Amino acid sequence: MSRAIRLAALAAATAATLLATGCASFNQLNNEVSTFGAWPAQRAPTTYVFERLPSQQTRPQQAQMLEDSARQAVEGAGFAPAAEGSAPDVTIQVGARIVETDGYPYDDPFWYGGFGVWHRPFGRFARPYGGFGWRGGYWGGPAYSDFPSYQREVALLIRDKRSGEPLYESRAQNEGSTIGVATILPKMFVAALKDFPAGAATNPHRITIEAPR
Repeated sequence: MSRAIRLAALAAATAATLLATGCASFNQLNNEVSTFGAWPAQRAPTTYVFERLPSQQTRPQQAQMLEDSARQAVEGAGFAPAAEGSAPDVTIQVGARIVETDGYPYDDPFWYGGFGVWHRPFGRFARPYGGFGWRGGYWGGPAYSDFPSYQREVALLIRDKRSGEPLYESRAQNEGSTIGVATILPKMFVAALKDFPAGAATNPHRITIEAPR
């Protein structure tokens, strides 16, 4: 039986897990957040579009799910979607990965070499590759257990549309007993943009937000 978890079943699986646990134990979500770059002090957030890498363009449903997870956080930070046919002020790349730490160490990353390269949806692997300063190497070994743990990470990169200059980068990490595609990832994007636009003086630092119930 394949160890890869099909993306189409992720939301249902997450909801089933939350229902089974009664959702009562999810009160707070602790995130390890790191921010990079200096957003220009006099520049207000205006309009944006999500930018998809070529690899993401080949998997539009997965890319759309990821963008939908980040949308509330992006617009909560002050950005507004660019009107159709108009030029946005910035482009935003988003990425995410989930590592099931009781699986085998597959060399089959969720992304590699950059943000959001959707290679295989949430398989049982434990060797994510880095990109844009991401931590590489083994992230937990093959510790077999009836109670899997999931290492979760999200990332955003904001670029000036006209020049292509990177303006702001942030990532958030946490760990839990559920995959959390439909529930946890949106909250993690909120944590990732919690410091925007000033950024944080210390990396990494903890951001605690209300978790989905």
